[in-house]
This record gives sequence, structure tokens and C-alpha cells, in this order.
Amino acid sequence: MNTPFETLTLRTRDGHDLAARAYVPAGDVRRAVLIGSAMGVPQRFYQAFAAWLAGQGVAVLTFDWRGTGESAPRSLRGFKASITDWATQDLPAAADALCARWPDAPRTFLGHSLGGQLFGWLERPERFARVLTVASGNGHWRMNAPAVRRKAPLLWWVLAPVGIALAGYFPGKRLGAVGDLPAGAMWQWRRWCLHPDYIGSEGQALRERYAAIRHPITVVLMEDDELISPEGIRALYRLYAGAQVRFETLHPHAHGLKRLGHFGLFQSNASKLWPQALRWLEA
Repeated sequence: MNTPFETLTLRTRDGHDLAARAYVPAGDVRRAVLIGSAMGVPQRFYQAFAAWLAGQGVAVLTFDWRGTGESAPRSLRGFKASITDWATQDLPAAADALCARWPDAPRTFLGHSLGGQLFGWLERPERFARVLTVASGNGHWRMNAPAVRRKAPLLWWVLAPVGIALAGYFPGKRLGAVGDLPAGAMWQWRRWCLHPDYIGSEGQALRERYAAIRHPITVVLMEDDELISPEGIRALYRLYAGAQVRFETLHPHAHGLKRLGHFGLFQSNASKLWPQALRWLEA
């Protein structure tokens, strides 16, 4: 069976190869969308949604952060990668590829969870006309959803340090938490999640970059998000002091769905919501 995407390899400026996929419409391209994945979520998770967008005339580029998905080496033990690398090397490489492939199409950045958190870090953000984030907020542990908040001390003070010490990376698959991650990325994420300012704890220079963003940003919250609270979602956008931010809340029962949660919008059983997502991507 033919796949709905082209397989690509992106080269970052510091010499890393990233696995990527291009979903190309059969006819004219009405818009080009770059998807920034959630923490520990491989690009294949977005395949059904991206293929549907391509069927609507929207070109889509997905990719795996270094050290994750198809961009991971055979062994993560000792593999060096941080979230800073993802934001300053991997994300620009993907943005460059999208712009080179569809230079004349209007462009939207779509970030899921961590992917949405990193947009303000992106160099030359003006290449995107608008931003849509899904389940993307301040991950400080006190802003987690209640069930996760109760478990957070175990993750950050036991599972993460001990797991990294024993494995040389974060063995999330074996631990049933997040997924396998490079040690550097997990340590950095841990530091953010233990700081009330989360990504803002990286310093004043980065905070100023976020404050300089002027894009229209549509922020989608799930009423039943099992990982992050609505307050946590909203808190992130205090960093975007100059942006035009609009919040949209999805209630699963209002759409005949049992649940949506942190990941549900991109799954096929929520496809009835995809036309609305397309409207958010464009308007």
C-alpha cells in the first residue's frame, strides 16, 4: 500500500540528520503547516491528521526531534541532546525545509504540547503567519492535572534521576512514563518542571524573544486533559506578552466523544473535529 507521505532527511546546522515526512496535496497548495511534536511522541502519531490535511490541499511537514522516533540512534546511552538543541537546531532545520519546499504558500506553525512551547524560541518566526497550539502550556508540576501532580515527585525525584543513572538515558518506555529520551533533554525538562516559570527559567534573553512575538496564536485546551490543567495551559502565554492570543476549549461530550485528553485531537476517532482544526490553522 502506498504511504501518504514522502520520507525526507533533514540536516541540521550542527550536522545531525533528522527523519521527516512531507504530506503533499495532489493539487494546489492552499497552506503549508509545520507540526512540532509533543515530548516523546514520534511523528508517525500525527500521520492520520497530516494525511487528512493534505487531502484538503494543505501541505504538512512532520519530523522527529534528535534522539527520538526515527531520529534516534540504536542506543540512547550517552547520546547528547537537549531541548535547547531541539529549539535552536532541529526546529530551524524543519522550518527551513518547509519554506524551501513551499515558498509561496501561507504558513502556519502547529505545536502539540512541547512543540507548541518552543515556538517563541524559533529564529525567524516571521516566516509563519499564524500559530496553533494544542494542549501546550506551562509544565511546572504544580500546574499539572491533579492525578499527574500527585505522581510528579516520584517522576522528578526518583524515576528520572535513578533511571538516567542506570541506563545512561531516560528509559521511559520501561518505566511507563513519557518514552525514551536523551539524558540531556530529560534533565533540562526536569529543571523546567520544577521551576514556576518553566521555560522562562532559561533567562531574560529568551523571555524577551517570547515577548517579541506578534503572531496571532490560537490555543486549544482540552477540558479533560489528563496531564496539564487549564491554568497551566494559560500560564505559558504570559511569556507571549505581545502576541494576539485566543483560547479555545474543546469539551469532548459536546462533540459526541467519550474523551479527548492531551493527545486525542490528532487521533482518528476525533476526525469530526479536524475541519474545525483546519479553520483554526487558517483563520
